[in-house]
Amino acid sequence: MNDEIIDIAIIGGGPAGLSAGIYASRGGKNTTLFELGVSGGQIVDSSEIENYPGFLEIMSGYDLMKDWPAQAKRFGLKIQTSEVKSITKNETQDYFDLELSSNKYAKAKTVILATGSTPRRSGISGEDKFFGKGVSTCATCDGFFYKGKEVAVLGGGDTAIEEAVFLSNICSKVYLIHRRDEFRAAPITINSAKKKDNIHFILDSKITSINGNDKDGVTSLSIENLKSSDKSSLDVPVVFVFVGRNVLNKPIQSSNNNFICDTNTSGEVIVDLNMKTSLEGLWAVGDVRIDAPKQVVCAAGDGAAAAIDAINYINSKS
Repeated sequence: MNDEIIDIAIIGGGPAGLSAGIYASRGGKNTTLFELGVSGGQIVDSSEIENYPGFLEIMSGYDLMKDWPAQAKRFGLKIQTSEVKSITKNETQDYFDLELSSNKYAKAKTVILATGSTPRRSGISGEDKFFGKGVSTCATCDGFFYKGKEVAVLGGGDTAIEEAVFLSNICSKVYLIHRRDEFRAAPITINSAKKKDNIHFILDSKITSINGNDKDGVTSLSIENLKSSDKSSLDVPVVFVFVGRNVLNKPIQSSNNNFICDTNTSGEVIVDLNMKTSLEGLWAVGDVRIDAPKQVVCAAGDGAAAAIDAINYINSKS
């Protein structure tokens, strides 16, 4: 990069970042989006999407996202294939220094962080083989495909319990598998699950393998009780895995591993309704922020809101 100061730098090319790019560039600001991989985000790996507003036909994640980069570029967005290693606020000059890969740097008046998060994998045998074919990390996305069927949920935190309750309203029975006899979730969340007659708790147990075939996907789970060592099999077509998420917040970590803006204990960025962080000139959108619904349409809304607010911020300082 040269010494040009970008108006709005966007880090991450998923739905949140690309939506921000569309609004920021269409709003007349010099905008560059930095994305190390292929634009589109994690959703491009989804085989079926049927709940994005305005589309009647079921489509793949790739088909949904394939035109977003071109649309953004039409308004002047620049997309640079580069990792952003760190962000530093230059308080004296009132801009951000972005350390890029290959010992390159960029400067920006404002930054929109759209790096997202990734679901943690459990490491269970068969998980990778059947991911997207009976192994899911999103009940809101995939639960409807198993309407009226018996399903399994793995995990013991708030997300696992909340998603089990959500699935209980769609599926005939939900098996909640947890390796302990107590949950990390909030008591009110646990009580909600226990009130559901079709949620069956399998405690002190672990899944030893996820079984299936190429034609049907997942067909069963092998389970072992950690106290008695008894082994059993559970015939289900899907297991929803909720064992935490990895927040991709490395760019906002300083050299002493602190964050340049406020985050919660999980490393998710704390924002207001405009996606503004505690650091002036920095916004966070999509799955990297607190309370993200982890849906494409919500991420896109985040990006639009942040870009509009960033434009107003830049204009107010002119």
